[in-house]
Amino acid sequence: MSESSAGGATIELENLSKLYPGSPRPAVDNVSMEIKAGETVIFVGPSGCGKSTTLKMINRLIEPTGGRIRIGGEDVTDIDPVKLRRKIGYAIQSAGLFPHMTVAQNIALVPRMTGWSTGRTRDRVEELLDLVGLDPGEFRGRYPRQLSGGQQQRVGVARALAADPPVLLMDEPFGAVDPITRDHLQDELIRLQRELHKTIVFVTHDFDEAIKLGDRIAVLRERSHIAQFDTPEAILTNPADDFVSGFVGAGAALKRLNLTRVRDVEITDYPTVTVDDPLQTIFNRLRSSGTNEILLLDRRGRPYKWLRRGDLMRAKGSLARAGTLVHDTVTRDATLRDALEAVLTDSSGRAAVTGRRGEYTGVVDMETLMNSVHELLEADRLEAMEHQHDLAETRAAQTHAEQEGASGGTTA
Repeated sequence: MSESSAGGATIELENLSKLYPGSPRPAVDNVSMEIKAGETVIFVGPSGCGKSTTLKMINRLIEPTGGRIRIGGEDVTDIDPVKLRRKIGYAIQSAGLFPHMTVAQNIALVPRMTGWSTGRTRDRVEELLDLVGLDPGEFRGRYPRQLSGGQQQRVGVARALAADPPVLLMDEPFGAVDPITRDHLQDELIRLQRELHKTIVFVTHDFDEAIKLGDRIAVLRERSHIAQFDTPEAILTNPADDFVSGFVGAGAALKRLNLTRVRDVEITDYPTVTVDDPLQTIFNRLRSSGTNEILLLDRRGRPYKWLRRGDLMRAKGSLARAGTLVHDTVTRDATLRDALEAVLTDSSGRAAVTGRRGEYTGVVDMETLMNSVHELLEADRLEAMEHQHDLAETRAAQTHAEQEGASGGTTA
């Protein structure tokens, strides 16, 4: 069995509360919730509603004032909190890496504390760097200051997973990076979860992020009171009340684009060449492809430029200034919304699909995406019609029952 084979564990919160000294009202008030093993649950709500406090009580970074916490059926409220935290992965905004430690030392921290051997720890660091899409040879010896924000967050996730915990707590981990990097980190988390099946509790204020990542979403009011705890589909189509509707916002049908992945639609191949190919080879490939453009890959097989016939005519023996740079790509775990944005910002009308290390795997185009959008909208229309039909039948049944009751009363 590999080090990363352990799955998730159930989490039960029972009447969980937190009252800070001197405060007239609790920050978290009597919250009860059951999270299934291997499930990703998102806490979303307005600032100050208590979602981060609730999260931190699970690993007892904040001690509960009242209530119980059970993980895998074990009551953790009374066990040593330090030992508990070593069994629970924790990832925060801006990664929280120790600046004086290398990437490898940051990831190895908890395994070493829990008594892992040097060899086992080293193998685990290599495995995790590969798992989060960072080349171990390139990154293990770097310091956090030598990494981009997105790379730091990947290392932060690797560190949280280092001792193979069944539970991973994530407190707005992608909130401090730019939108494109955030999209890619979200895709990475989705891919990791498909492989690892951990129990993930994730805090965000971004409802679109909640829809994209969550198996279920807990929409929290003030003091972490649960307004609705359901699947993204159910919350989008049947919000419990006006408070939840406010979180869903306008365009619920379009938000459903966050529920469908690129891997669920047709990914087509496209003619490619590399930067090392001779110009004549590129000409010949373009001529035989039957297309007006070709995708140029860099030496690592990553999308680099779109080249059109006119670009090649003007190249004059060099591709240095020819073509249009590929500004954005999507992975198979990206949502259709991500893909649509990438296609709309790319002058070619299509987006390159990449693997875990950024290597080219195919292309998704506007026609495919628009067909999927139409299918989603049609599904929403039919669902709305069925809902109205069910409501009409319910009202008719109620009216009939009331009439029967009135008739029975008259007869009596």
